[in-house]
Amino acid sequence: MDTLVTGRVWVVGDSVTTDAMYPAFAMKLPVAEAARHVFYELRPGWTDQVQLGDIVVAGRNFGLGSSRPVAALFRELGVAALMAEEFNSLFLRNCINHGLPALTVPGVTRSFTDGDTARLDFAEGWAENLGSGTRLAGGALPSLVLDILAAGGIVPKLAREGYVPIPAGSGR
Repeated sequence: MDTLVTGRVWVVGDSVTTDAMYPAFAMKLPVAEAARHVFYELRPGWTDQVQLGDIVVAGRNFGLGSSRPVAALFRELGVAALMAEEFNSLFLRNCINHGLPALTVPGVTRSFTDGDTARLDFAEGWAENLGSGTRLAGGALPSLVLDILAAGGIVPKLAREGYVPIPAGSGR
């Protein structure tokens, strides 16, 4: 699995809740349609601008609040990874379980602005702003987490290892 990701950056602030990322009205919609409403009030029109391979950068306590499965929506939009000063633990677990790399990187919101290009390695635990050359140390992801990400999430990993049935429509 390639643990190096390069992409355009989108920066959001501190204490962004899962409710702000995944509005209640969208929870009744299919994932593809619900994904069109990520950051609905926080950044209107963002889902029309985000592209495959982009990276979301956030401040402290990113993903606090309810346990809405936002990671599935980010993956649907093509977001390649998340970086934050600090993740809410439940949200972080949701990201990993859905196969979305999420790296804690102190100082990340001071080092990136919208449109910058970031390169990060979640196995080694660093992020770099390719425009400024600033390189930040983060928390490398443990090997078990890397295995889950490589499988595409926890359910595909467990299915591959024979612990649960292969999900319908997975093509595996």
